[in-house]
Amino acid sequence: MKGEVTHIHIAPTSEAGVAAVSEIRAVAGRGLEGDRYFEKLGAFSEKGGPGREATIVASEAIEAYESEYGVTLGDGGHRRNVTTRGIDVNELVGVDFRIGEAVFRGVRLCEPCDHLQRVTGIESILPGLVRRGGLRCDVIQDGTIRVGDEIAPI
Repeated sequence: MKGEVTHIHIAPTSEAGVAAVSEIRAVAGRGLEGDRYFEKLGAFSEKGGPGREATIVASEAIEAYESEYGVTLGDGGHRRNVTTRGIDVNELVGVDFRIGEAVFRGVRLCEPCDHLQRVTGIESILPGLVRRGGLRCDVIQDGTIRVGDEIAPI
């Protein structure tokens, strides 16, 4: 089970638009440098706990949602940090995996929420991304990740 990173997105705050980057540094216990959760400015940062350092979503899941609901999210419209191709990210819950130089731990599914619906303005995003909204992760080993890097369980 291996895949590839197709996109990386970060946002400086919970309400800000996302920006695409070609590479980023992942820091254990913090997340992705420059992202809202790294700076504790994410919508759910105050809740604390595991699974709040990075999010990953499969491009196949986004494409299926867009096809079924006739919606186009656009580049980063799903608001997840790392987009992959070729790996079922739902299967990474409870698994340590490598992306580029960094090691992550899949904590739980990243189900869509009211905040995502409010920021995107798309009503179908809640029912459309259930069980395919991605994965919440923690960074357990520092490293740089890049578009094109392999993602695979350890």
